Order: sequence, then C-alpha cells, then structure tokens
Amino acid sequence: MKVLIVGGGGREHAIAWKVAQSKKVSKIYCAPGNAGISKIAECVPIGPMEFDKLVAFAKEKEIDLTVIGMDDPLVGGVVDAFEAEGLRVFGPRKNAAILEGSKAFSKDLMKKYNIPTATYENFDSPEAAIAYLENEGKFPIVLKADGLALGKGVLICNTLEEAKDGVKTLMLDKQFGSAGNTIVIEEFMTGREVSVLSFVDGNTIKLMTSAQDHKRAKDNDEGLNTGGMGTFSPSPFYTDEVDEFCKKYIYQATVDAMKAEGREFKGIIFFGLMLTENGPRVLEYNARFGDPETQVVLPRMKNDIVEVFEACIDGTLDSIDLQFEDNAAVCVVLASDGYPEHYEKGFKISGLENFEGKDDYFVFHAGTKLDGEDILTNGGRVLGVVATGNDLITARANAYEATKLIDFDNKYMRNDIGKALDNM
Repeated sequence: MKVLIVGGGGREHAIAWKVAQSKKVSKIYCAPGNAGISKIAECVPIGPMEFDKLVAFAKEKEIDLTVIGMDDPLVGGVVDAFEAEGLRVFGPRKNAAILEGSKAFSKDLMKKYNIPTATYENFDSPEAAIAYLENEGKFPIVLKADGLALGKGVLICNTLEEAKDGVKTLMLDKQFGSAGNTIVIEEFMTGREVSVLSFVDGNTIKLMTSAQDHKRAKDNDEGLNTGGMGTFSPSPFYTDEVDEFCKKYIYQATVDAMKAEGREFKGIIFFGLMLTENGPRVLEYNARFGDPETQVVLPRMKNDIVEVFEACIDGTLDSIDLQFEDNAAVCVVLASDGYPEHYEKGFKISGLENFEGKDDYFVFHAGTKLDGEDILTNGGRVLGVVATGNDLITARANAYEATKLIDFDNKYMRNDIGKALDNM
C-alpha cells in the first residue's frame, strides 16, 4: 500500500513511525511533513488546507490510504473532498468533525443525550455573555471559544472582572479569530484530567490506553496554555471504576448520539475527561489523535495501525482485538524558550543520532526543518522525547535522561512532567 499522512507535527511523526511498521505498507508520503518525518516518508510541499492539491496528489500517486492528522482540515471537510473522488481516507467527515469544531455543538449534544459534562450556556453576543456573568456567574468560571484555537481558546477566570475581560478577548478583540464568534461559559470543575483516545467505525468504539497531558508552559502548571509540554501513559488515575463509568455513560453514548444526529463518526474520538468528586465528566472532545498524547500511546500499541484504520473505514472494528503493552511511556517536549509567545527559530539540533536503532526511547519531531545536512529548530515545540519503562516512574526517569542527549540553543522543557506520580 501507498499511504499519505496529512500534517507536519510530532503527532504526525508518531503516526508515520507506526504506519512504517505495517507489513502492508510499501511507501509513505507526508504533506507537508518535517525533518524527522523525512527519514521515513517522502515529504511533499502541500499545506494541510490545500484540499484540491492533496486530492490531486493522491490520485496522481495512486495513494491507497490517506490519514488526516490535524484538526483544521478535518473540520474544514478534507475527508469529504477525498471521498468525493472515490479515495480511501481515515478521519471523520465534516459533519462529524464538528464534535471538535464547535464546542457549543458538543455541549448541546451532551445535554441532549445526558452525557455527563459541566453545566454551561452558549452565547453569540458579548452583551448577553456579560449580563449572564453579572447575574448568574459563580467564580472561578470557564470561558471557551467555540471554534478551533490551537488548544488555547480556554480561559479560567477567578473574578467577574477577569471574566468580563475574557469575553472582550474572545468576542471583541478576536484573539482567536472567528473561533470566538460564539463562546461557551461553563462551571469550573476540579479534579484530575485524563485523556482517552479511541478508534470509532460509526457503530463500534475501541479504546486506546489512557494518557495525561501537561498544558501549561512552566513547571508547577504555571505559565500560559500551550499545545502540550509532555505526557505520560497510562494514567494511574484512570481506574477500573472510572473506566466502567465512562463505558456506561460516555463512550458508546457519544458514538450513538452522533449516529442519531445523522453524523456518523468514523475516525478517532479523543475524550478529555475531568475526574471530579461527583464522577467523570467530559471536558472536551477532539476528532483526531491528541498531540503529544499520540507520542506515548502509539509506542505502546501492539496492533498494525493500518489494519485498524481500514477497519474503522469499513465498519469492521468489532473484529479487531486492540492490544497495548503492559508498560508505560513518558514524553517530555523540548521547546524553544519563550514558547508559546515569542521565540527564535533556526538553531542547529545536535544529538539526534543517539536515538537511532533504539526500541525503548524515541524522538518525534514537532517543529524542525532540514538545512542541507543539518536539522534546525522551526517551531515553538521542537521535539518530543519519549521513553518507555516497566512502570511510569522508570519511564519518566528514562525520558529525562534521554533529554540530555539532545541539544540546541534556546532549548527549554518542563522538569516536572508526571510529578503527580510521586504521590501515588
């Protein structure tokens, strides 16, 4: 098979790495890819939102399967564009990707189908939002941009004044563009956050292993929200009791709700959960692999991922026995100092050769580019350093040891990924 992967970050590198292990695959292309992906796939200079070019390329190269890594093209309808030309593609159609593309839609879906989530209201006008905050707001309170905002369109406001400023930021200043045309105001929930990824074929859902992300830029969860500074898998906080509850009230219920709405979902549903004292609640849905969750989940997966992708497309996921190693993985993101605000790019990266031929630690490229023989930094999040181990404590120690093998100017990382494990 010839496979095309759409995207160019750490998640897509992890997907390409896993696809490369499939006995079914003879050639991998990636659009646009990055320096790390170029070691295992042929990178082509087509942007993820250039649907016509992507479709034309897939037809020209007789691509057997296209895998969409990113949220923007999914929400924009790239799957529909491929299917219209009779091409096989993995990911939800536009009318199903709205599960991630509109937080207002997903909240209304959960309310309608009694899927546990935070209480909320949706607002299209800043005046109405502010009136609600003044009359009914309980603080702290959460403001969310309705649309896609690179994982950063969520504001936690401790006071009425902060919340009013938040409405201005999202709806008037348009810090996240049209994503803030509608906002969701919801109750602030406390508890552990856990991510659970799943494969879905429209009817059947098969869960991957759990993971936990660290969104804040700095140690002790300080600093601004980022795309994710590190992850570990599995989450020890995702207990059998939590699993049982979620299987009963959340996972299949979401798949069935989408089908009932005429929005059959095929692809990945990422469940962002909050483990509250009143039980698990859905924080958010994503319609694709998480980043950097993918980097710790796929190295633990035993299956041929291409077989699973095809089962989702064909509606035969019930025949797949999805299996994961009985081990643990930790990812530490090496970022450019100053991320997510202002940072410099173009620094030479050294030490990547230390990861070649290893089967217990990996480096997935997020923001890198080739410059002749050199690999340079080319983004805020540069690399995801991943290590496995028999347990989480060992995997974390291995991951931090592995971060010492790589160097570049302005290298920055959090030093407390998985710190919560110390109190287990």
